[in-house]
Amino acid sequence: MTDTSTTETPTTTGPAPAPQVWPTLQAVDALALIDFYVDTFGFRRTAVYADGDTVAHAQLDWPEGGGIMLGSHKPDAEWSTQPGTLAAYAVTDQIEELWRRVEHAPGVTVIRPLTSTDYGSREFAIRDPEVGLFKPVLTI
Repeated sequence: MTDTSTTETPTTTGPAPAPQVWPTLQAVDALALIDFYVDTFGFRRTAVYADGDTVAHAQLDWPEGGGIMLGSHKPDAEWSTQPGTLAAYAVTDQIEELWRRVEHAPGVTVIRPLTSTDYGSREFAIRDPEVGLFKPVLTI
């Protein structure tokens, strides 16, 4: 896999607000979608991990804080969402409390229970009643 990461200098001064909720997308042509968001709206390519035309992960930062994560659509992947739909990735320092609140809530389908990862975060994933994916994460 090739890391085609780029870092661009922000045009604003001072610290950006801490990102808390990030939309995540999967695309049939992820490289073209990256170009669309960068060229049309002014997102910044922070990281693009690609192997040929397949994007494993990309992070596009919004100059004022937050951003979008996206990659190529993989229909059989654990975290697969259909192109044209949206998932969300949320960062919180209250992961255990949030898990207790949502694990048995009406309309929630648990995809992955609260787990510690080998890369240092604690996370879980659920589908909401409209079949959207939501993945709260505590990053250490």
